[in-house]
Amino acid sequence: MADQETARVAHGRVAQGRGALMATVFLLQFLVAMDISLVNIALPAMRADLGFTDAGLQWVVTAYLLTFAGFMLLGGRIGDLWGRRSSVLVGLSVFAVASIVGGCAGSAGVLVAARAVQGVAGALLAPASLALVATIDDPAVRARAMGLWGGAGAAGGALGVVLSGVLTQWWSWRAVLLVNVPIIVIAMVAALRGISRRDVGRTARLDVPGAVTVTLGVAALVYAVSAGGDRGWGSWQAVGGFVAAAVLLAIFVAIERSASHPLMPPGLMRERSVLGANLFGFMVAAGQLAAFYFCSLYIQTVWGVESALTGVLFLPFCVFVVVGISVAQRLSARIGARMAIVAFGIVAAIGLGLFATMPAHFDFWLGILLPSAVTAVGIGGSMVLIGAVATEGVSPDDVGVASGVVNSSRQLGGTIGLAVLVAVASGYAVPREGFQAGFLLGAVLLVVGSLAAWLILPRRRSVEVAGASA
Repeated sequence: MADQETARVAHGRVAQGRGALMATVFLLQFLVAMDISLVNIALPAMRADLGFTDAGLQWVVTAYLLTFAGFMLLGGRIGDLWGRRSSVLVGLSVFAVASIVGGCAGSAGVLVAARAVQGVAGALLAPASLALVATIDDPAVRARAMGLWGGAGAAGGALGVVLSGVLTQWWSWRAVLLVNVPIIVIAMVAALRGISRRDVGRTARLDVPGAVTVTLGVAALVYAVSAGGDRGWGSWQAVGGFVAAAVLLAIFVAIERSASHPLMPPGLMRERSVLGANLFGFMVAAGQLAAFYFCSLYIQTVWGVESALTGVLFLPFCVFVVVGISVAQRLSARIGARMAIVAFGIVAAIGLGLFATMPAHFDFWLGILLPSAVTAVGIGGSMVLIGAVATEGVSPDDVGVASGVVNSSRQLGGTIGLAVLVAVASGYAVPREGFQAGFLLGAVLLVVGSLAAWLILPRRRSVEVAGASA
């Protein structure tokens, strides 16, 4: 009897630990995804309060994107070496401090600096979130955790737009930064309970030259894209950024080939599953941000809807992301992960095509609900499969850096893809026509990504994602 009671208590503790781990995975990915879009609708209020110039205002967004993408690979490797528990707790602590400083900022410079620090902290958290999923031993638990990871990434970006409008309209732009703090507190409690104390990493030297060159190289690339979109692709800032990125990344490749403890194992990108998933993730991120960016502008500019309601109109996207995740495993089991990813990519492309047909006057059913439902199902299903495929078969010692790579590809896809789409849209004299062109080009990128996935990903059985039979 006593043995049965002891076993029951032990089982309960294991279940609680798994629940806390699930919550940690969700909250980490949700937090970093949400903060990409959280400030978008609050930007005009920030400019009025802190005196931003037009050129300076973009850095509220760019500072986060630049450091987030730039430090991602390093953040993934640090998780491998420190252990996920330490890297998560440090990342959350830094993110909380930066959010408080940003929310209390009295000048434009302080706010931009706080956003940059948030990006560095996010670069520790995003790879750790996926790595925690990939290292779960129980297939059923890993499947559910992967579903949560995919849903958090897609829904976090959509809900960030919602909160940006609501918080700015009802409280203040400062609330869009301070809202991070209670989420971080909950995430820290979950991490302390859910991540094992035995997760202490391994003893190996950090490849400092590789870390420096890849961080600066990716940051230079993000800066060049941002400068190209704002100042013109022929400006010295854009050209200089691209040249610096090419040189630094070439040096990084040379360093990795000869390093005894490389930051990114040379054979990682030779894995067809890793390469295909990253290329597809690059294109999907571009399409997802196109949907958020152009839809928000269309609703406010063409339809004349106020910011708070604009944010609320993104709620259907959040709901249908869950639908896409729920059918991902079943579709993968029937036709294989490769064809399921292709199918979800095509569905998302069709959704962006429907966004391009948004009417000239407000229409919730045809202008919001229908395109949001189709796009969200495609993006939700494909995102969760990308995470599973990109880490499948990767050594536990390298799963952190593999997670950093897939997160970097998505971040770069969103940044570079959106800059290109905005440049195309801005070439139209009529804003509505420009937005439609942006949607259509985003759909083309998704079709190209789907074709790349079909050609590169290996033909194999389904991978384990949410909705597994257990």
